[in-house]
Amino acid sequence: MNMEKLVKCPLCKGRLNTFTIFKGETFLQCENCFSVIRHPQHWLSAEEENKRYGLHENDVHDKHYRRFVAPIVEAVYAYHAPQEEGLDYGAGPGPVVATMLTEKGYILHPYDPFYHPKPELLTKTYNYIVCCEVMEHFHAPALEFTRLRELLAPGGSLLCMTSLFHEGIDFNGWGYKNDDTHVFFYHARAIEWIRANFDFKQVTINGRFLRFVAPEEDES
Repeated sequence: MNMEKLVKCPLCKGRLNTFTIFKGETFLQCENCFSVIRHPQHWLSAEEENKRYGLHENDVHDKHYRRFVAPIVEAVYAYHAPQEEGLDYGAGPGPVVATMLTEKGYILHPYDPFYHPKPELLTKTYNYIVCCEVMEHFHAPALEFTRLRELLAPGGSLLCMTSLFHEGIDFNGWGYKNDDTHVFFYHARAIEWIRANFDFKQVTINGRFLRFVAPEEDES
């Protein structure tokens, strides 16, 4: 994909402008949602992306890894009962969230196009969806959030973790953008845009943790 083919934000369709060029890589910023996007000419192929994920150290028993995902796990404990069904969307090679929750009797199905390719999981709805360090990988975030919203039952919650971009960040020194599988860096304004445009009744931002809540059936 060349520059001419990406003139609109893949989330909100806002106009894109060059934000910065860092070590030969171009990053664009949306005028509408303020998010920053790695230019598609620098995106990895699916094969390269899969190989890159294979380098991640995802030991489900690692205490530091478990501590890292704790905000999502604690949110599931707080808002959902063990008998409710959840989906771990983009679970990766080491589905630590699913492991931690199933240890406590929760039902969380891991889905991942590379590691848990189970398309049948995308044909039903869930009381909660976990999306831990995944949304920054979305090449087509509007399509992905459309799917996630359709998979969420009334009153359900979409629980995400990602590092948001904000104006106080020294982007060139920001380590989060150095992972070349990270292509979309959301601004808080983009999170609100997602809430409003994908029919969520509310969203909570707490550092890296995001919780989107779908309206109850009688609120739709």
